[in-house]
Amino acid sequence: MAIDPVSAATATPAAVSPAEAGSASNLYSAPSGAAPKQVMDGSMFMSLLVAQLQNQDPSSPMDTNQMIGQTTQLAMMERLTALDTTSNENFSLQMRMAAAALVGQQVSYAGKDGETVTGLASSVSYAGPVPQITVDGKTLALDVVSGVTAAVPKTPGPTPVPTPATAAPNTPVPTT
Repeated sequence: MAIDPVSAATATPAAVSPAEAGSASNLYSAPSGAAPKQVMDGSMFMSLLVAQLQNQDPSSPMDTNQMIGQTTQLAMMERLTALDTTSNENFSLQMRMAAAALVGQQVSYAGKDGETVTGLASSVSYAGPVPQITVDGKTLALDVVSGVTAAVPKTPGPTPVPTPATAAPNTPVPTT
């Protein structure tokens, strides 16, 4: 006996009065104050299978091939859910690694006026769902970075030659 999910969710048993049909204790209605589930998960699938078994005709029980097929579908759905979770965790880890690699690099991003702004990435925060990078004192989300270049090394100025007036005590002063 197959259950049509649309009619099973909206059907009201004949033994239930119209007053009871609207109550939160009714099996066919969603609890008051809670939004109905929008995603079919393993528990919903299992409850449909149990309802199907409870309401089957004893003179014509469910085909075992159908039962095995539905159980296999449940196992596949659970594996796909686990795979989706693992994929999301991997993506999050990749974002964190990419953000950490930007520290010390020159990054470019679009400023408020649409002009490209370039600055040095100095730190990363993992507090939110998307890593935040601090560029020249301004905090940006990782996904607004449009380019990365190697940090430009600061060119040191000429090294001052100590003179007798600036030399530390007991430091030899070059003679010319």
